[in-house]
Amino acid sequence: MLWKPEWRIVTIPNTKPEIAILVDQSRSTTTADAILPIDLSGSQEVVTRAEWMEKVLESDLVTPLKNDTRNRVFEQTFSAPPQDTDPATSALAGTDINTAIEKTLEEHKNLRAVILLTDGDWNTGEAPVRAAQKLRRRNIPIFAIPVGSNKRLPDLDITNVTAPTYGIIGENVQIPFTILSSLDRDIRTIIRLRDSKTGIERTKNITLPAGEEYHGSILWRLATEGSSTLELSIPFANGEMVAKNNKRQFTIAGKKESLNVLVIESSPRWEYRFIRNALYRDPGVTVDCLLLHPQLGPGDGPGYIQKFPEKLEDLQKYDVVFLGDVGIGEGGLTTKQAELLKGLVENQASGIVFIPGVQGHQHSLLKTPLGDLIPVILDEKRQEGFAEATTSSLNLTSDGKGSLLTMLGDTEEDNPLIWKSLPGFFWHAPVIKAKGGTEVLAVHASRSNEFGRIPLLVTKTAGNGKVLFLGHDSAWRWRRGVEDLYHYRFWGQVARWMSYQRNMAAGERIRLYFTPDRPKPGDTVTLNANAFDQYGAPLKKGDLLVDITSPDGMTRRMSLDKAEGAWGSYNGRFKILQAGAWQIQAAVGEDKTHGIKTTLLAQGSELEKTGMPSRADVLQEMATVSRGRLIDGEKLSSLITEIQTLPDPRPLETRIPLWSSWITAAILILLLGIFWVGRKLNGTF
Repeated sequence: MLWKPEWRIVTIPNTKPEIAILVDQSRSTTTADAILPIDLSGSQEVVTRAEWMEKVLESDLVTPLKNDTRNRVFEQTFSAPPQDTDPATSALAGTDINTAIEKTLEEHKNLRAVILLTDGDWNTGEAPVRAAQKLRRRNIPIFAIPVGSNKRLPDLDITNVTAPTYGIIGENVQIPFTILSSLDRDIRTIIRLRDSKTGIERTKNITLPAGEEYHGSILWRLATEGSSTLELSIPFANGEMVAKNNKRQFTIAGKKESLNVLVIESSPRWEYRFIRNALYRDPGVTVDCLLLHPQLGPGDGPGYIQKFPEKLEDLQKYDVVFLGDVGIGEGGLTTKQAELLKGLVENQASGIVFIPGVQGHQHSLLKTPLGDLIPVILDEKRQEGFAEATTSSLNLTSDGKGSLLTMLGDTEEDNPLIWKSLPGFFWHAPVIKAKGGTEVLAVHASRSNEFGRIPLLVTKTAGNGKVLFLGHDSAWRWRRGVEDLYHYRFWGQVARWMSYQRNMAAGERIRLYFTPDRPKPGDTVTLNANAFDQYGAPLKKGDLLVDITSPDGMTRRMSLDKAEGAWGSYNGRFKILQAGAWQIQAAVGEDKTHGIKTTLLAQGSELEKTGMPSRADVLQEMATVSRGRLIDGEKLSSLITEIQTLPDPRPLETRIPLWSSWITAAILILLLGIFWVGRKLNGTF
């Protein structure tokens, strides 16, 4: 056993050596960038990659190999897209070179060589070099023939559209998109967004830079309730070779919405009065006002409440809270109430808007739980802020120019002109700089410090909710000359933007929201939920069960984990495996009468893309590892000679290591047992 003996079994094939010709039939082979050999066409004719492979295999260049009596030559295709299947499923079909070779190696035991015709653009399965390593151990070389151009075709490709899952009827929705240009010049074109059912469309002029990605967005106003199918498209450009990726369809739901807003202020300043009026007149908003006047006491009248909602069931109904020049102490909020507001934002996905004032009461919030939510650092030595004799204005940042919050015009072209024409402000908060992880939408047009321009319009996410900070108190002056047009639009957009996630799927007893709201296959979706009892208070006992039905009809159940605290928050995660509509049904235990149903749309992203360059580097690596060769399409004649000179395949050997086999150990134990029993029977001890 110390010499490591082996039992060797040699299998000598009784058939001819085999040569496998593996032909790629994936969707990427429909790309028209393959040039036929001059010997075959007489001219450099450009055809699709699939046509190139078909013509070459039928030509006299390969016929001598097929007629060779020494070998058995067979063709085998791989990675053909499924036929007559759901488009979402078909979009997930890709190229798996590794599996194709391993399957051939398993089914054919007498291989002499593998001829691989492909563009090398693999996107599923293991890396192809793994299969090349297995062929090398069997002394089987790969002769790889790259098909297609190694440079991307001149093309414009709408690679991504990240539309929200729903929008409010009558309000603008921002549709971000990405276009990849491989043209060698800038293209001035039109992006068109069209409703497939009604024919209503909206256009926007854009300029696509040569050879780069363009990120933009277009506005769309939803007019009807229910699901709509929209198509985003760009015209076919001169010199472009692929047309079908110039458009992309997606769905978006329009729905009516009723928001609950709480406005808290310490004095009836102009900003408070006009925000209250704007929200009070909005038919989609129910507003409650809490005016904590230090001398006169709480305000009274229609739309006013007399005290802060202390019970969770009363506070959790608010989608957005506007917090004006209010602080901690007598005539203001308590530390407990500040903690409740923070919990409302982080655990219930509500939004909070900070609008400081000249009295500087908000500085007392910095040492409370709400201080963590304020997205800027304030100068505590200048609590009264900065007053100026002349008006100053806001300048939008690059983030602000593309934000839906700052979209005051009907088109993106009009928006910069509107902001320049807005009346300015005479006072602003003592902001030092924005905190990390925030998004600055607008800055002071003239004031700056060592950190740059003073940020005055800043947003951030906090837990599941959103935060907005407006560092001046003169947005009400935007009404000058236009009345309610821009002022009402701005605050209406703020309220709806902050409550978007919270109202993805809101029912009587359950509120469900998820991130991301437009996942792709392979993404992990985080489910967050809030559950309430029959009195509207956060649920304290009970399991929140979610049934998830995939587009293919398979259903699985998961129990969401309850978060710590008293807010009735639950969360869980699951993975998107395919594109299409995922049905989500949530219920407290088995009580589905008060449950909620919603649909999560997973965007289909085709693995196989036409127009992409071939990957000869992948094929070169495979050929090198297997001791084969990369052969250019113009030199196919040399392939015949090289294969004919290959040695015969080695007989298959199976080696059983006797020194480490369990059978050997069992025999030794058996013999020792017989020896021991024999000694006992013989009376030898």
